[in-house]
Amino acid sequence: MAKYVRFKDAAGTVCFGRVEGEEVQLLDGCIFAGTLRETGKTVRLASINTYLTPVPIPNVLAIGANYVDHCRECDAEPPTNPLVFIKTTNALAAHGDAIQLPRLYPNAVDYEAELAVIIGKTASYVSEEDAMDYVLGFSCANDVSARDVQLKIDSQWARGKSFDTFAPVGPFLVTGITNPEELHVKMFLNGKLMQDQPVSDMIFSIRRIISHLSNGITLMPGTVILTGTPSGVGMAQEPPRYLRPGDVTEVVIDEIGTLRNTVKA
Repeated sequence: MAKYVRFKDAAGTVCFGRVEGEEVQLLDGCIFAGTLRETGKTVRLASINTYLTPVPIPNVLAIGANYVDHCRECDAEPPTNPLVFIKTTNALAAHGDAIQLPRLYPNAVDYEAELAVIIGKTASYVSEEDAMDYVLGFSCANDVSARDVQLKIDSQWARGKSFDTFAPVGPFLVTGITNPEELHVKMFLNGKLMQDQPVSDMIFSIRRIISHLSNGITLMPGTVILTGTPSGVGMAQEPPRYLRPGDVTEVVIDEIGTLRNTVKA
């Protein structure tokens, strides 16, 4: 298992490295092409101030209603096939970036902790049996959603889930996880645990999702797939608990890390 991070140094140069304890071994080359090589340079992990998404991301595809308990709290029937939607790339944000409440729709913005799958090579018409061969690794993600736009104002989900900064991903890419179903997805809001569920509770497996999406949609290297959120979202609280300026969200997945973002107006 290996952990990677992408960031900007003090000079604004984009850097990529392998995390080794409290140090980052800087690398040259391309992780997708398998040409990574050590530069002999290291930096302290604690010295990184500007994180980037773990890899350049060309597309963000997402699966909704993929945990039965989440379907129940939303009073929805579990789907019989993966419920697919998109998040546009303007929504991408990194660890440490602010989640910006949209000016016209700031009052019903919700959090959704998710396991992110990062595709490592071009995938088209992939079988479930071969699906994991196309996975580069995993990361943490927050499928931020404006519930009023998603469910009331628009007749589909794309805009309500694609406002600027509504797709934080990171901080790390972790490769070599052989049993992702054993991971737990957690969301802490201002330090309070709001979501906590194992990936094994997903209705549709990672293999099924990749095969389903690649059947007609070519998944390019770097494509991120959000696999669905557990129960405990803000709109299901009594009363609903939507994000407000100053809130801190933390997506925590064991073996991967913590994705932390602060909310601002």
